[in-house]
Amino acid sequence: MNPVSVTTFWGKMDKIVWGIIGCGNVTEVKSGPAFNKVANSSLAAVMRRDKILAQNYAERHHVKKWYSNSDELINDLEVNAIYIATPPDSHEHYTIAALKVGKPVYVEKPMALNSSEARRMLEASKKYSGKLSVAHYRRAQPRFLEILNLIRNHALGEIESAEITLFQAPTPDVADTWRVNPSISGGGLFHDLAPHQLDLMLYFFGQPKSIKGSSSNRGKYYKADDYVNADIIFGENIIFKGVWDYTVRPDKELDLCIIKGTKGILRFPIFTDGCQLTIEGQTKNLNFPPIPHVQQPMIEQVVNYFLNKGPNPCPASEALIVMEIMDRICGKLK
Repeated sequence: MNPVSVTTFWGKMDKIVWGIIGCGNVTEVKSGPAFNKVANSSLAAVMRRDKILAQNYAERHHVKKWYSNSDELINDLEVNAIYIATPPDSHEHYTIAALKVGKPVYVEKPMALNSSEARRMLEASKKYSGKLSVAHYRRAQPRFLEILNLIRNHALGEIESAEITLFQAPTPDVADTWRVNPSISGGGLFHDLAPHQLDLMLYFFGQPKSIKGSSSNRGKYYKADDYVNADIIFGENIIFKGVWDYTVRPDKELDLCIIKGTKGILRFPIFTDGCQLTIEGQTKNLNFPPIPHVQQPMIEQVVNYFLNKGPNPCPASEALIVMEIMDRICGKLK
């Protein structure tokens, strides 16, 4: 399908019929089942290079088609949108391949191995007039939407600063995972987890004005850096400090974000539930029901975007900024 016909292709869509490239762990509960639970959406096909694993996934999740070849899934005429859930080293290739044939793409985070690849993906979406959303799915969850509302409604007064601390102990098998292989993931656990955190800071506060940081390999458990720190100024001169340490003892683990304003403070983890709001000395806990499939609220918004019923919940241009932040922190972008 050539770029001229893409608009016509979208114009005929009244339901999103998904094909998944890379039906691994993230698709088992977090995302995969949600494609059949969202209105005007269904999952028709999955692809994994291991045909047996692809078939096994399809049978367990009642998906009628499975492939071991990505081109066959991308060119399946029944499939009109692609979800890319592979490791980051293949995000660029699959995204551009899908955009070329006129199919919108929802791609996992991090958007790519680095900001150069992410920029080419964004450029391809423009070249082929394609729709591209990135799975920074916390943007759509009720807890973080409420935090955004508190910020925008000045419940905390004027925001002065934000800080993120993520301390994790290394697990015995961590060195054997692709997530700490820079050629596959782009870096270490920072590249796997920090995109969620940094995207929220971008979402809450606006674009960064200055970015400083450094990274190093302290623990020597694997080749990727395992200690990262950052100093960023976001939006209206909001001072941000981040520390990521993946070498601590288990009793020192911590997941905490603190946002301070002239009237109050928000404290919350990003990877577990909970939120504490303190205003003028009065503290209350904000509680939200668990989400069985954590990407479902985001997928609902993506479906509406693909059907021209709503805005892009996470444009590639904003995910590119997250990639640029990480590259600058880690010294990959000057």
